Amino acid sequence: MKTRMLVILLTIMMLVASCAPGVVRQGEVAVKRKFGRLSEDTYGPGMYWYNPVFARLIKAPIRTTNLEVFLNLPSREGLTIQSEISILYRIREKDLPKVITEVGENYEMDIILPVFRSAAADISARFIAQDMHTAQRATIEQAIQERMEEVLGHRGFIIESVLMKSIRMPAGLTRAIEDKLTADQEAQRMEFVLQREEMEAKRRRIEAEGKRDAQKILAEGLTKEIIELRSLETLSDLASSPNTKIIISDGKTPYFINTETETRR
Repeated sequence: MKTRMLVILLTIMMLVASCAPGVVRQGEVAVKRKFGRLSEDTYGPGMYWYNPVFARLIKAPIRTTNLEVFLNLPSREGLTIQSEISILYRIREKDLPKVITEVGENYEMDIILPVFRSAAADISARFIAQDMHTAQRATIEQAIQERMEEVLGHRGFIIESVLMKSIRMPAGLTRAIEDKLTADQEAQRMEFVLQREEMEAKRRRIEAEGKRDAQKILAEGLTKEIIELRSLETLSDLASSPNTKIIISDGKTPYFINTETETRR
């Protein structure tokens, strides 16, 4: 009986000694492979015991991964554009067993990069080289991302973004694009100047028409009777003034001389 208990105890100790701890860190997920078969369950951050003789703990990041690629892109004119592109992607946690089973652990080289190279070449060939230096760059990035999602989305990958970090064109083409952009900016500036001058001319024309209309209205309102009435009112005011003055009038319009002013002179 004691011998049997000793054997059992030794067996348990050997099994415990043969187990090894596996640590899954933050931002990672793991799947266990035992006797060549993957478990359907995934393991989040923590410590797990397994027998390294019969099992293996396969870990993969589920946080966003930045995969930088240097690639020569073709343009619609047949030019070759040197580019540096970042692929931001991550693995869907529940799909890690599927990724390991269908693709393998070297999934970046086996599926992500080939799909990206094909999508980037196909999309960039639809645009001219200048588009990669303008707002069309965002359109190219979005199109590549969507193409990759079509192929990789159901395989367990999430393509968050495709970023064209740098574009290097042939020197002659770069100078030609810069000259064209400068000419476009100058044309826009001249168009703005012409619009401003046109608005100023319109303002002056409206101002002149307003003055003309005002003078016309004033002239139409100054009748002979009104002028004579204003003259009589002025003559009456002059006559009632205490200052010494000489008034010369033809009975219609007065003209006066201020004698005090003349005396001082």
